[in-house]
Amino acid sequence: MEGKLRNMTSVYLLKGESVLLLYRQGGRVVNNVWIGSAGGHFESCELNDATACVLREMHEELGLNSDDIENLKLRYITLRKTNGEIRQNYYFFADVREYVNDDFVSAEGICKWFALDEILSLRMPHTAKYVMEHFCTKGRYTCKMYIGISNTDKVEFLELSES
Repeated sequence: MEGKLRNMTSVYLLKGESVLLLYRQGGRVVNNVWIGSAGGHFESCELNDATACVLREMHEELGLNSDDIENLKLRYITLRKTNGEIRQNYYFFADVREYVNDDFVSAEGICKWFALDEILSLRMPHTAKYVMEHFCTKGRYTCKMYIGISNTDKVEFLELSES
């Protein structure tokens, strides 16, 4: 059925030049790949608030609260049509505060810290791979927000600015 939407959010937690990734296991939509530190589907009450969704998912999956992170920012929004639905992904980035124990455990899979320069060789979902490639080469040096449109072989990014 055309027109079905799937809204999802993801947060990538950073500590210096390292990022926490989750090897997702047992997921309905995403399975056996490296994804953001925490994330998931919007609840109906969150459809107009991606930040509320990502904070809820971060708490449910990692036990973190908003006080445990800083500089939470929505940096990427991607659109992809697959399996008859339009998938909208909202990608956040945040820094883990120094006092937080960074030995994370998640019921969703295996958590592991990676240096930013080693993650591009990992198996990731289609749009996540391109988001992280863009972030590592360009996005981490700016404060800009980007929109990405996916096709079969890549994601095209444009800066999303006020207009």
